[in-house]
Amino acid sequence: MTAGPAPLRVQGVRIRHEGAETWTPDGVDVAVAPGEVLLVLGPSGCGKSTLALALNGLVPHAVPATLEGTVAVAGVDTAGARVADLSEHVGMVFQDPDAQLVTATVLDEVCFGPENRLVPAAEVLARAERALRAVGLWERRADDPDTLSGGGKQRLAIACALALDAPLLVLDEPTANLDPAGAEEVYRLLGELVADDSGRSVVLVEHNLDAAMGIVDTVLVLDADGRPVAHGPAATVLRERAEELAALGVWLPTATIAALRLRGAGLTLDPLPLTPEDLTAGLASADGPLRATGTEPSATATTTPAATATPAATASPATPAPADAPAPVDAPAVAVSRLTLRRGRREVLHDVSLRIAPGDFVAIVGPNGAGKSTLVQAIAGVLRPPRGTVALGRAGTEGVDPARASAGALAATVGFVFQNPEHQFVVHTVADELAYGLRQQHRPAAEIDERVERMLATLGLGAQRDAHPFLLSGGQKRRLSVGTALIAGAPLLVLDEPTFGQDRARAAELLELLAALNAAGTTVVVVTHDLGLAAEYASHVAVIDDGRVAAFGAAAAILRDAALLERSGLRQPPLVRALADPRVPAAVRGATRLRDLPGGAP
Repeated sequence: MTAGPAPLRVQGVRIRHEGAETWTPDGVDVAVAPGEVLLVLGPSGCGKSTLALALNGLVPHAVPATLEGTVAVAGVDTAGARVADLSEHVGMVFQDPDAQLVTATVLDEVCFGPENRLVPAAEVLARAERALRAVGLWERRADDPDTLSGGGKQRLAIACALALDAPLLVLDEPTANLDPAGAEEVYRLLGELVADDSGRSVVLVEHNLDAAMGIVDTVLVLDADGRPVAHGPAATVLRERAEELAALGVWLPTATIAALRLRGAGLTLDPLPLTPEDLTAGLASADGPLRATGTEPSATATTTPAATATPAATASPATPAPADAPAPVDAPAVAVSRLTLRRGRREVLHDVSLRIAPGDFVAIVGPNGAGKSTLVQAIAGVLRPPRGTVALGRAGTEGVDPARASAGALAATVGFVFQNPEHQFVVHTVADELAYGLRQQHRPAAEIDERVERMLATLGLGAQRDAHPFLLSGGQKRRLSVGTALIAGAPLLVLDEPTFGQDRARAAELLELLAALNAAGTTVVVVTHDLGLAAEYASHVAVIDDGRVAAFGAAAAILRDAALLERSGLRQPPLVRALADPRVPAAVRGATRLRDLPGGAP
């Protein structure tokens, strides 16, 4: 490898979007060496994605914004270079894969970049095949990208960046839509790319630190105002400043969060663990007693309907109450009966049956392309199912069939949050977006105003009330999309990846909001790739694999069954895996939730 300019040098960079009053990020200085993997952390809205967009010139050339300072890629100042020319040096994977897919087939999509750089045809095809095989999409090379699942589109976007063979890869939440096995594969691939002698470097914006820690060298942390607060070796920053970062709302590895919690029980693990293996080893050698966790007894995973969860708390005053009381126990909130659905020529769901009791909090998990999003879209009536295959229970009624229900009846029964929040924005300001559904229901103006103000405060979007929804950060868009579903108070909420793009603090707020609504009787159904989320909040888990229900039962039982999860391409959550080891003290062995650990929140 010959010496040359640093792959990336950022000096004094601050960026202000058109119409914005603040600079995010604000004052970033960082350099990335050949072969280095830099992880950028910070709360939602601090400018992580904006910084990523500046690294290939999209800011300021394509995204209206003012950039101060300098960004140099391979010695080229991005302010004076064309985006097309910078693509020779930078491969980019956006937070939203739909934003970069432009052709009619998967193969054409991967070939598009190298072709535009006039790479010889044979080399273009060779790169495309290598990239598609690396992300598991070679067999779908003739498919239209629009037919891929959200995770499939994410893998395709990664393949497109790999095919450019650029010395710097910039990835914004590359595994957010991927199942655990897919996330593992992406980081295995990235690890191989930076371990070879090419000198390829990576800048990574990521919340899934459990998957990323194996390849990360250095960390840059921004605070809520976009100002740098830490920069250095990953292990040093995350261990020495863990409590400070937790207070900022920054995501930390699950093992680190668990260790911070255990400090409250008098157990100090030194050094702080960064991986499940670190946590297991630290607990195995720990001295001193621990208070019991009160974990649930083992249960057996099953494909039969589980009993109704019993509400145990009341809703927070900041949350809207459900519109109706829960349906009687003998009337399911959701009944799916022998549902078969096709998308184009492909049958996505095969004879699916599932009954969800009122008051359940159900996590729908499974590998990419298994049919999770299709199932919940059918339940919510977004994708109309065949008549008589889905029934949504309501107190005092015979139930609602999404195949025949009016838009008003559906809206009063079920609130839905899309995987891509932009798919549901219809008006021009954040406040009007929240008010839109209530206005369609002809609610009194005073009630609408009061609910909107309360929801803006709950979502932390008060300062953005007059902003256009499409100009929000990715995390802010997700919070707004969740708010539009919550605000009407439907007795059933269905959410597709509700925590995508959220910082740790905002994700926790959203999930606690859902938990409070659930405790008050609202039935919650969540599609997620985050099995740690499922462990913490779900009463039940449904595993969908190849368009079928592979298992349905109590969350703890499903998540303790490593063999079941492995068969469906899933992995146990890091905490469950770490605490299953027989060397772990009995007081915490077998726990599935952070809240079950003695101590307190970090």
